[in-house]
Amino acid sequence: METQKQTRDQTDKPTILVLNSGSSSLKFGLFTHSDDDESLLLEGSAEGIGRGDGSLRIMSSDGRVLVKQEQVLESQTDALQALSRVLAEQKHKRPTAVGHRVVHGGPHLRTHQRLTPEVRQRLQDAVHFAPLHIPPALALIDEAAKIFADAQHFACFDTAFHATLPPRAAQLALPRRYVDAGVIRYGFHGLSYESLVVRLGADLPPRAVFAHLGNGSSLCALQYGRSVDTSMGLTPTGGVPMGTRSGDLDPGVLLYLMRVEKLDADALEILLNRQSGLAGFADGESDMQALERRAATGDANASLALDAFATAVRKTIGAYAALLGGIDLLVFTGGIGEHSKEIRQRVCEGLSFLGLSEADSAGKVRALHTEEEKQIARHCRAMLAQAGSG
Repeated sequence: METQKQTRDQTDKPTILVLNSGSSSLKFGLFTHSDDDESLLLEGSAEGIGRGDGSLRIMSSDGRVLVKQEQVLESQTDALQALSRVLAEQKHKRPTAVGHRVVHGGPHLRTHQRLTPEVRQRLQDAVHFAPLHIPPALALIDEAAKIFADAQHFACFDTAFHATLPPRAAQLALPRRYVDAGVIRYGFHGLSYESLVVRLGADLPPRAVFAHLGNGSSLCALQYGRSVDTSMGLTPTGGVPMGTRSGDLDPGVLLYLMRVEKLDADALEILLNRQSGLAGFADGESDMQALERRAATGDANASLALDAFATAVRKTIGAYAALLGGIDLLVFTGGIGEHSKEIRQRVCEGLSFLGLSEADSAGKVRALHTEEEKQIARHCRAMLAQAGSG
């Protein structure tokens, strides 16, 4: 009887669908509320969007596979339509709210909020801040508004967590008029970092560094749980080298490419975001597991990619140690940070003077799973309550 009551209570509560879009993927989770936090009903992802090897996976909260389909998904909207059909087939209650992860909202959208026509227009106006991310996000938002027309829709911004950056970290060394136009350091992966803050709770010490390492990678210095510096800047292209993104470059490199190679802004966009980073070092290969296998066989280019990546991450950690006056906790997260022991070892080599070691049993170095979707659900639930709907 108690189990039936719990099931009925969950059915009566509003459900929240979270959509977390990537460059060629769409992750999602359906949540209800129990035990004072968000409880997962199902989760999954559409991978290989726009490629011939597309797939759709949906699992229940206990890991049981509900859907496993190999199918071509031309766009994120196609993936969303497929998800909608599966939710109906699984007889799940339609979501009361839909939460969208939005990478960049520009200078005027720095807090999580309900998606109104005005907010959508501001996102449209901010396209030039993230031309690779915002247009597909807008397309997904528009399609979700049609499919789930009876739900409230919310935008949760990756930049919001970094609104605490002090001026010395946020402002770039450019004339004031550019700062006034919004050309500043925004920082990204904020929802990931925030989920770790919530997860660690009272175990989060005053001085921490989080390293979200994946196809997109960044680091964040935290003081008492607040972001005080981060490696990405105006866009998610800055910071350490990533899968296909260059990371930080001497601005003179861009001037060289414009003058000598005659590259325009669109060509630079493709070069810096899709052909550089680990792929630039290793002849187009950006997958970390593939690079580790190649390096193990003596591939010099793959070894260089691993070394350059780990060194850039280690240098950033060292800089943050100087900024914070020491590090009490280093957390690795993201696909690479969580799963690649080799990268964690490479990063921690040479950090023993900070008391940091990948094999350290003292707990100063940890690998934790990020919970971006759950964090978005938390924000949506709070905004529903503020609107009197929760």
